[in-house]
Amino acid sequence: MRAIRCDRFGGPEVLSLTDVPDPEPGPGQLLVDVSAAGVNYADTYRTLGTYSGGQTLPFIPGTEVVGRTTGGRRVAALTFAGGGYAERAVVSTVDAVDVPDAVADGAALALLVQGLTAWHLLHGSAALRPGETVVVNAAAGGVGTLAVQLARHLGAGRIIAAASSPAKRDLAVSLGADTAVDSDPGGYPARVLAANGGAPVDVVLESTGGPAFTAALEVLAPLGRLVTYGDSSRLGRPPVDPSLLADRSVAVAGFWLRPVLTRPDAFAGPLGQLLGLTASGVLRPQVGPAYPLQDARRAHEDLLARRTTGKLVLTVDRPRS
Repeated sequence: MRAIRCDRFGGPEVLSLTDVPDPEPGPGQLLVDVSAAGVNYADTYRTLGTYSGGQTLPFIPGTEVVGRTTGGRRVAALTFAGGGYAERAVVSTVDAVDVPDAVADGAALALLVQGLTAWHLLHGSAALRPGETVVVNAAAGGVGTLAVQLARHLGAGRIIAAASSPAKRDLAVSLGADTAVDSDPGGYPARVLAANGGAPVDVVLESTGGPAFTAALEVLAPLGRLVTYGDSSRLGRPPVDPSLLADRSVAVAGFWLRPVLTRPDAFAGPLGQLLGLTASGVLRPQVGPAYPLQDARRAHEDLLARRTTGKLVLTVDRPRS
C-alpha cells in the first residue's frame, strides 16, 4: 500500500510517499480502508521528534482516520500508534465509532482530536456552567471553532472569540461567538475586558502559549479558570506564581487529550454525541483544505504557516480496478 513515512526527524521535508506492507490486524483490532486522514499540529511535533512520549523512527504519521472496515462499517477512529497517513490502517475495535451517513469524512475527522478536545475542555477541565463567560483563543482553529459552538450549546452566557485576523474573527462570530477581539498579546487584556463590558471572565481556553498565556491569565475573574492545552507559538508557557493565583482565587489547568482517553467513558460516548450534533446541524465542523495523500508535505507546510482554517484532511484516492 501507499503511505507517508518519516525516516528522519525534521520539518515537512522529511515526509515522503512510499510503498509499505499492509498492516495486519491482531486480536481486538480492525483493518480500515482509509478514505481520509486528519492532519494535526501534533503530527508536526512527531515529525520534529519533540512530541510528548517520544517517537521511534521510521513511522507513518497520522492518528485520525475515516474509512470502511472489511465488514463494511463506515467508522471514524483514532490510531494512537500512528499509521493514519496511509491507504490502510489498523485501529482498536473500541476506538472505532460508526459515522452517520449525514456526516462527511472531513467533519467526522474534525470531531476526533479537535472535537473531543473541545468537549473535554468545556465539560471537564473548565467545568463550564450555564451563564458563564468564556474566551476562546485561536477561535478560528480546529478546536476553537468547535469550542465556540459547544459553549453556545452548553449555555454560556457570553462567548468572546480571539483570533489573529478580521476574517477569522468574523468566522468565529458566524459560529456563535457574541463578539471577537484581536488575539495579539499586546493589549489583549484591555480588549477582552472591554468586550465583556469591563468585567473579567470566567473561563479562558488557551493554546498559543508564550505571551498569550500570560495575557490570558490577567482577564480571569475570581474563581476563574484558564485551561492551557497547547503551545502553537512554540515559545513555552511562562511559570506561574501560586500566590498570584491565590490572590484572585483563580486556577490554571493543563489539558492533553491522550491521558483523558484512558478513561473508559471518555471516547465513544462523547464522540457519538458530537457526531449526532453534527448530523442534526447543531454543530458545523469547519473543514479546511483537502490534500491528496501524496501532498502531506504541503499540508504540513500550510498548517505551520497558518495559511489554513478548519480541519486539514488528506484524501486517499485508489486506482480504479
